[in-house]
Amino acid sequence: MKAPEVFESARLLYRRPALADAGEIFSRYASDPEVTRFMSFPRHESLEETRQFLCWSDAEWERWPAGPYLIRSRPENILVGSTGLSFETPYRAMTGYVFARDAWGMGYATEALGAMAATAATLGVRRLYALCHTAHEQSRHVLEKGGFLREGILRRYMEFPNLAPGEPADVFCYALML
Repeated sequence: MKAPEVFESARLLYRRPALADAGEIFSRYASDPEVTRFMSFPRHESLEETRQFLCWSDAEWERWPAGPYLIRSRPENILVGSTGLSFETPYRAMTGYVFARDAWGMGYATEALGAMAATAATLGVRRLYALCHTAHEQSRHVLEKGGFLREGILRRYMEFPNLAPGEPADVFCYALML
């Protein structure tokens, strides 16, 4: 079973990314140092890096039932961020989110997290999890509000290239059993 490539929640539209989205992704959030601060991917310094992400996205969609989604506000149709499902097995996937600065504080992350949990459930995912830097209080709040339970701290687990390149950092692991 495959996830829908386009669907909606109360205020948001989710769509599989396409190569034509590169410029908008780059300018809205992927090149912004503040937005990418706590991301596991390096801030994009060129459109080519964004195009590489889109090639990776296509590969994920080909290999698994879903992959990244772009998020647009409805009815304005403004790109506000990205979310998605990253599969490890058919029953275990990771989710996350990134939003343009002008979309912060509007509840979009909580809404997107709920949409990803619902999508994962329809695909047979049993364990949906998310990781966040221990200093990223806003993300912790969103995960907890979304019903994810903090399972613990993974010590020196993940690199955050926009904070401390080459230095693994501690992360909280949150999970939702579906």
